Amino acid sequence: MADAFHGTLGRLRQAPENFLGADDIDAARLARRAFMGKALAMGAGSALAGAARAGAGAEGDPAILTLPEHSKTLGKPVAALGYGLPSTWEANLQRRASPGLTRVPQSSVSFTPLQGLFGIITPSGLHFERHHQGWHDIDPRSHRLMVHGLVGQARVFTMDDLMRLPSVSRIHFIECGANTGAEWARVALPTVQYTHGMISCSEFTGVLLSTLLDMCGVDLKRGKVVLAEGADGSGMTRTIALDRAMDDVMVAWAMNGEMLRPENGYPLRLVVPGVQGVSWVKYLRRLKVGDQRFDTKDETIHYIDLMPDGQHRQYTSLQECKSVITSPSGGQTLLGKGYFNISGIAWSGRGKVKRVDVSVDGGRNWRTARMDGVLLPKALARFNLDWAWNGEPAILQSRAIDDTGYVQPQIAQLRAVRGTRSIYHNNAIQSWQVAPSGEVTNVQVA
Repeated sequence: MADAFHGTLGRLRQAPENFLGADDIDAARLARRAFMGKALAMGAGSALAGAARAGAGAEGDPAILTLPEHSKTLGKPVAALGYGLPSTWEANLQRRASPGLTRVPQSSVSFTPLQGLFGIITPSGLHFERHHQGWHDIDPRSHRLMVHGLVGQARVFTMDDLMRLPSVSRIHFIECGANTGAEWARVALPTVQYTHGMISCSEFTGVLLSTLLDMCGVDLKRGKVVLAEGADGSGMTRTIALDRAMDDVMVAWAMNGEMLRPENGYPLRLVVPGVQGVSWVKYLRRLKVGDQRFDTKDETIHYIDLMPDGQHRQYTSLQECKSVITSPSGGQTLLGKGYFNISGIAWSGRGKVKRVDVSVDGGRNWRTARMDGVLLPKALARFNLDWAWNGEPAILQSRAIDDTGYVQPQIAQLRAVRGTRSIYHNNAIQSWQVAPSGEVTNVQVA
């Protein structure tokens, strides 16, 4: 039944309008229901035994028969003002830093708790941070953006000027180039928050950079690149190819329906879809069109790939196709054998994720996961797979494939080309080992 279910459902999720009629859809639902029933039954014995020990008897948990206090009293008043906060029961879900990762806290990282998130949108308060000189809360009334260089007319924009222009809202992921960097050196960080937590996905609102460049009369014949500069103390500057700048790059002032938060670049930042986060310059103050790369400090000696022969590979900004299982993942424990939903995220800087395969035996066998929701270009995609755990050791992996045909590689494949001294752009398959006890840990599979 399981095999029939996975084959039918895989076809259903990929393109139901092409070859599935009502009978096929009903069959898939019935098959999945049967699979889940059998899987859940695997762990029912221990669950019932636990209930009996607690005195629940055949009725199950007796707590359901007792009316709780909050069902008999008035709740708290609705706040007329103020910013809404999560439940106090969710206080443990927060960004976390890595002590000792950098010399000073102003130049550090806070990691997104991927293990506790759902869907593809990262709440603004959990969005990962990376700063080179600390963050600022800049007065938007005094902030300016200058566009100059190879343009017909240089211009300086206020925030009011920018927000009067035609705006767009688009969902994109942003990933630090150093995300998963510790895995190059076989450092098995304990949780997905620390292995992959330098990624987030949000809805950004702003004006297309092409709109600003057109307003200034960009010289498309001589212009080759755009230099973006931030207003923070690090003087962050990055070169962006002009053809990319004229495509989907945005100058954004809002994220997830509200103005950018200070740690995310308030009041203005660059959004460069599919490119490593360092190019998404925060506190954006200047854009200069030039005829050659500017070779700034942040792109010639930083964010480069050290190759086995000692040479540096520069301007490798694209974030390749990648995925990771977020649940079950390192630091979690499976509570008894039976049915579990394997869930994770996938993304590609080249476009859309086309498919995600999942293995529970370390890559020997693969099954196609269900893709949840609409698949957007250069955005996170959520995948899910039904799994009946029999209590034996398992190794969970996910492998993403994007719409260009690129297949996420194994770590051995990357090391064969890049060696072991890299820091950036590790998009290898991640492995989670499940012990008979249910404990999940980080493990590397060659």
